[in-house]
Amino acid sequence: MLQLFFAVAFSAVPLTLYVPPIRSLNSFVETIEGLLHHIALYSFRTYPRLRLAFSRIFSNLFHLFR
Repeated sequence: MLQLFFAVAFSAVPLTLYVPPIRSLNSFVETIEGLLHHIALYSFRTYPRLRLAFSRIFSNLFHLFR
């Protein structure tokens, strides 16, 4: 049982390298929030334009094949 405990403990240690330390977690969250904010602004501007473009393309296709 002790061997199993050490095997699990030592196999989990490399996983801690992927988790940022608590002191830098705040800046990491701030960076992600900024990125999501910029993505949301871009997608809100782009979505109506894409929707209009696709509706025009499909409208023309439907009129051609009718």
